[in-house]
Amino acid sequence: MDNETTRFGHVGGPRMWAIAILAVTLVGAGVLRFGGQQAAGPGAPAAAPAAISAEKAALAALAPGDRPDGCIQPDRRIQLYAVELPKEGTQIRLGYGLTPETASYPGPLIEMIEGECLAITLHNQVPEATLAALRQDPNLPLGVSLHTHGVKYTPTSDGTIHTDSWVPPGGQRTYIWFAKPRNPSTGAQGTAGYWWYHDHMVGTSHGTRGLSSGLFGGLVVRRQGDVRPDRTYVTVFGDLQSINLRRGAATDTCDPVNPVPGPTCLIAKKGERVEFLVVGMGNDMHTFHLHGHSWADTRTGMLDGTNKALVDSVPVIDNKTLGPGDSFGVQVVAGDSVGAGNWMLHCHMQFHSDQGMATMLHVLNPDGTLAPHSADHAPVSAAGAPAAHAGHQGSGT
Repeated sequence: MDNETTRFGHVGGPRMWAIAILAVTLVGAGVLRFGGQQAAGPGAPAAAPAAISAEKAALAALAPGDRPDGCIQPDRRIQLYAVELPKEGTQIRLGYGLTPETASYPGPLIEMIEGECLAITLHNQVPEATLAALRQDPNLPLGVSLHTHGVKYTPTSDGTIHTDSWVPPGGQRTYIWFAKPRNPSTGAQGTAGYWWYHDHMVGTSHGTRGLSSGLFGGLVVRRQGDVRPDRTYVTVFGDLQSINLRRGAATDTCDPVNPVPGPTCLIAKKGERVEFLVVGMGNDMHTFHLHGHSWADTRTGMLDGTNKALVDSVPVIDNKTLGPGDSFGVQVVAGDSVGAGNWMLHCHMQFHSDQGMATMLHVLNPDGTLAPHSADHAPVSAAGAPAAHAGHQGSGT
């Protein structure tokens, strides 16, 4: 398998039902989706005609074994870039992006609908010297990869060194994901859910340094008929008491007058449906707790239907345990019964929140500004006083 060659690409337009369900709402200048992350959907940047022709030719040579059962051919294709970002102090930072210029951590939110087959071409633009600096075993090859949770793929799209499905510096590779639908007649559970994708290559044979440097992002697989949120935010709880590799004041960088949604600025208008894709990364246990709001402990965080016995059996919660590799989704109505204000989102392991593992969901005032509040989530020192801000991990992207 040649890691340096694109193995296939664009194969016509998406199915009409996929277009209808996967249409995304853009904010700002038309390049940012809910939560400030560039969408990997029908509005994503298109490839040049020459590149499309080359990918069509490569598709003809694609072996059937490279596609999961049920995926006849991809319905949609996107380009994804792994790049080096500015350092946070001495910490090397990497990110995924739909273009090299928009790479971030977390990477772009990827959305699928059950029944869809997606082709993702990953371009490795991380310098070889940077990958060498992150490598912990000199016998390992240098490269990045794309590994996902939840959906279906063959070994050639596993994104691991063990299946030789990684990308060397300057190379590219196409991965195929299939969101298998639920089948009531066979009991197949389907793949609808809140998942994540990440590198499985950088630094170690399992990609530990890739994750800790920023190569991760969120994946939502929806079922037809699912209620669509107005905004989606990816919150990755990790080691060193971090949210999206940040803690303390760096987790919340909202401008009080002109807040712009993003990984470090969680905002919503009163009444908007806000979706959180929550991921556990690293080695620590956490809990996800949101002040002023609660949700049903279901697949989507919502309660649907009129079956009273079934509805009454579902617990309503505002705190949920999160272990390494776990992921789940929460949908809440911003400010429901509580109005505009600043609602803390944090890990409820007290040591973690004391060390700055906290941020805010800002439910905006009617004029679009933030309600007054203290933005200080500074880590607390052993003596009980806030520690110096120099201990924070970065200032956001």
